[in-house]
Amino acid sequence: MSFEKLNLHPSILQAIAESGYTSPTPIQAEAIPEVLAGHDLMASAQTGTGKTAAFILPALQYLTEPSQSKSKGPRILVLTPTRELANQVNDAARKYSKFLRVKTVSILGGMPYPLQNKLLSQPVDILVATPGRLIDHLDRGRIDFSRLEMLVLDEADRMLDMGFIDDVEKIAAATPASRQTLLFSATLEGTIATLAKRLLKDPKRIQMTAQQAKHENIEQRLHIVDDMAHKNRLLQHLLTDIDVKQAIVFTSTKRDADMLAEDLFALGHQAAALHGDMNQGARNRTLTRMRSGAIKVLVATDVAARGLDVAGISHVINFDLPKFAEDYVHRIGRTGRAGSQGIAVSFASGKDVMNLKKIERFTGHAITPHVVPGFEAKRPMRSGAPSPSGKRPGFGNNDRRPGYEGRPNGNREGYAGRGGPNKSATGTGRPVSRGR
Repeated sequence: MSFEKLNLHPSILQAIAESGYTSPTPIQAEAIPEVLAGHDLMASAQTGTGKTAAFILPALQYLTEPSQSKSKGPRILVLTPTRELANQVNDAARKYSKFLRVKTVSILGGMPYPLQNKLLSQPVDILVATPGRLIDHLDRGRIDFSRLEMLVLDEADRMLDMGFIDDVEKIAAATPASRQTLLFSATLEGTIATLAKRLLKDPKRIQMTAQQAKHENIEQRLHIVDDMAHKNRLLQHLLTDIDVKQAIVFTSTKRDADMLAEDLFALGHQAAALHGDMNQGARNRTLTRMRSGAIKVLVATDVAARGLDVAGISHVINFDLPKFAEDYVHRIGRTGRAGSQGIAVSFASGKDVMNLKKIERFTGHAITPHVVPGFEAKRPMRSGAPSPSGKRPGFGNNDRRPGYEGRPNGNREGYAGRGGPNKSATGTGRPVSRGR
């Protein structure tokens, strides 16, 4: 099938062609006709399958016709769980509307309120927002939804996991009942199904792949580790492999991301951190440096990496396994983008047995164990007890990560984002609550 057969406006087709796309992906081919027919939609597809275009393209098609309302408010509203995903959607909207007169605005945490107030005071066609910040503006009466035609909930499962369900329902209640609603989620069951029942009207349901489908173009490897020192040495070894073009290393906490990025930087890696406590400017600079190739290793948390799309990522390394099995699928989907090959590596010790079982049960297949000569685990993998202190080894106030050379007297000068010349690399912006 070609994009021409989807009955899209010539200006949209021109932008698609200029972007280098010749035929729609399966989710696009299934979803776009249903959306253009006016149906509400529940859709599930793997990350990296082109789902953003599946709702942006028909939304732009609607915008080729003038609105019947004289309001300045948005005609299309897209809600996303994170700022990175919002920026990705915003970029896609601008790319595909290149030859149309469309005003796209993003409202995110970390942006100055005066700037956002100015943007919202002008006519808007597409508004992309995170729920927390949008609620702030809604409560202050700065947004008029009277002419809204379409509400899109992108990665709705993640918004619910992050505690945004009340905000999402409040925002939806402020929009016209006549709106068309599209919901995209990794799963369409459970709480998501309950939410959809409240917000959608007789929706069409599209599930392109089984929830357990695996990424065929991503090789998944499991490395058993004994302790933090073993994990650190193995990571250092893997990152020196010539096949690693760019890598994302996932940690479970923001503090861990900062510390690991600093340690890797000290060892000579072009490393930086990305997480939710960084201000928007620092996050944008880090992503720009990643896309330009200035950063080779990005140490990230799940929230910050949601929606991150960098073509050069050859490896994803789960330094810490995710708490939720669904996040594993989203993490490894950062590599192997657009049909390229990728490698996903996961570290696991005895305390990770249950998480590993959940991931394998969710994906429907076992992750293949790998052993690097000289880095073999000395103990078999079994449930382990926490350390007597209850602290993560190597992360106490006066502890150092075993396996790395320490900094004398705790001096942090010269480390990315900590007072050195590369301050933007890790960023230490003010905390951002609730993903705003």
